[in-house]
Amino acid sequence: MSAPLEGLRVIDFSRVLAGPHCTKALRDLGADVIKIEPPAGDIGRVALPHIGDIGLYYVQQNAGKRSLSLDLNWPEAREIAKSLCQMADIIVENFRPGTLKRFGLSYTDVRAYNPRIIYVSISGYGQATSWRNRPAFAPTVQCETGHTAIVETHFGEALTEVRNDASSHADVYTGLEGVIAVLAALESRHKTGEGQYVDVSMAATMLSINERAGALLSEIDTDGEPIILSASDSHIFQLPGGRRLTIAGSPIYTPMFQRFCAMMRRSDLLADPRFATARLRRQNLAVLLAEVRAWITTFSNIELLQAQVSEAGLAVGEIRTLNEFAKSDWVKEWNAIIEVDDRNGGTTPMPGNPWIFSGSTLPAPGVPAFQGEHNYEILTEANVPEEVIKDLQQRRILLSRRSIAGAYD
Repeated sequence: MSAPLEGLRVIDFSRVLAGPHCTKALRDLGADVIKIEPPAGDIGRVALPHIGDIGLYYVQQNAGKRSLSLDLNWPEAREIAKSLCQMADIIVENFRPGTLKRFGLSYTDVRAYNPRIIYVSISGYGQATSWRNRPAFAPTVQCETGHTAIVETHFGEALTEVRNDASSHADVYTGLEGVIAVLAALESRHKTGEGQYVDVSMAATMLSINERAGALLSEIDTDGEPIILSASDSHIFQLPGGRRLTIAGSPIYTPMFQRFCAMMRRSDLLADPRFATARLRRQNLAVLLAEVRAWITTFSNIELLQAQVSEAGLAVGEIRTLNEFAKSDWVKEWNAIIEVDDRNGGTTPMPGNPWIFSGSTLPAPGVPAFQGEHNYEILTEANVPEEVIKDLQQRRILLSRRSIAGAYD
């Protein structure tokens, strides 16, 4: 069978990460994604490292999309964008609120001639709040919404300085929420025949995905017990050979302490007054973890350890680098790392799809486009006469180049 979203056309006005991550998922599910880039190109193209003339950060979020580069400051370019929006099923943008309205490309503008359009706007704080005009990047949104404070509180003693998480969670999660919104709006359109506008907020996303939020908002004192089942309080241990691992859960949490004692065959620890309550176990954590570490040193490999840990209903995970994980048997079995054309005569490894469908065939890995590479192809599909295309090229309204530093073709 064909890919789930085959036959749908997406106009992608987004750049960098949240929007492109959303539209990349739509592309990998079968949609035709046309990425419209400004003269300077998507800033994600400049991120390091590069292979030849293309940045791998850009490749990861945009491979398989077609690129049209237009200067929307010109009315001729805006007319082309409008004609593409008229032919589209979905529009995704992540500019500051109101930006596309200035070009006549807001949801209200597009809906007037395409009432079936599903239009998704991704921003930091939403389109109509008092914070709507605040610049929003993943680290700042993560600071604002409590994520950084959790990291600081959770790892404060181990940190030499307060710092943000190394990953752009707010961007990636919000991009995925955008995908959910698109799929839900498609189902609604199937029932009603009408499209709709979806306002997706990075800040709201970070609240919704924070599994600690309900517990923290309650401000209930748990008397030293870790919240949310203690999974995120898991400690790091080391096997005799040096391999590091974690066991999901913290022995501070009473139910988990009981499992740890059973796992280690140490019923005597249940009667130890130093560990009688969560608060006492927290105060004497170094001693308690020393008992766990001493037990772990009796195992020569992680497989033997896992067998005994599993008896207690717990799980072991080895600390690996991404490159170490990429060499695992599981990655090969899932096809979790794929090879993507690097536009330099070779290929480069990239993450594969997180889905396997029983009744659909997903498209092959896409080729990352140079800026404006599909200008002629896309405009021809939109019935723009060839002489008009040439005129737009000569006037630098329609642009293309093979590298961010290169001259326009």
